Amino acid sequence: MLYTLAVVMLALWLLGLITSYTMGGFIHILLVIAIVVLLLRVING
Repeated sequence: MLYTLAVVMLALWLLGLITSYTMGGFIHILLVIAIVVLLLRVING
Protein backbone atom coordinates (compact mmCIF):
# COMPACT_ATOMS: atom_id res chain seq x y z
CA MET A 1 0.00 0.00 0.00
CA LEU A 2 2.70 2.50 0.97
CA TYR A 3 4.84 1.51 -1.98
CA THR A 4 1.96 2.14 -4.39
CA LEU A 5 1.29 5.50 -2.78
CA ALA A 6 4.97 6.46 -3.15
CA VAL A 7 4.96 5.50 -6.83
CA VAL A 8 1.82 7.56 -7.45
CA MET A 9 3.38 10.57 -5.69
CA LEU A 10 6.56 10.29 -7.74
CA ALA A 11 4.52 10.01 -10.94
CA LEU A 12 2.53 13.15 -10.06
CA TRP A 13 5.74 15.01 -9.28
CA LEU A 14 7.31 14.01 -12.59
CA LEU A 15 4.12 14.97 -14.43
CA GLY A 16 4.32 18.38 -12.79
CA LEU A 17 7.91 18.80 -13.94
CA ILE A 18 7.21 17.69 -17.51
CA THR A 19 4.12 19.85 -18.02
CA SER A 20 5.51 22.81 -16.05
CA TYR A 21 2.29 22.72 -14.06
CA THR A 22 3.14 23.07 -10.41
CA MET A 23 0.93 23.65 -7.42
CA GLY A 24 3.56 25.54 -5.51
CA GLY A 25 5.32 23.59 -2.80
CA PHE A 26 2.72 20.80 -2.81
CA ILE A 27 4.49 18.85 -5.54
CA HIS A 28 7.79 19.05 -3.69
CA ILE A 29 6.13 17.95 -0.45
CA LEU A 30 4.80 14.92 -2.33
CA LEU A 31 8.32 14.15 -3.52
CA VAL A 32 9.75 14.32 -0.02
CA ILE A 33 6.99 12.08 1.35
CA ALA A 34 7.53 9.59 -1.48
CA ILE A 35 11.28 9.43 -0.81
CA VAL A 36 10.71 8.95 2.92
CA VAL A 37 8.23 6.14 2.28
CA LEU A 38 10.61 4.41 -0.12
CA LEU A 39 13.47 4.67 2.37
CA LEU A 40 11.31 3.22 5.13
CA ARG A 41 10.38 0.31 2.86
CA VAL A 42 14.04 -0.39 2.06
CA ILE A 43 15.12 -0.17 5.70
CA ASN A 44 12.28 -2.36 6.96
CA GLY A 45 12.67 -4.84 4.13
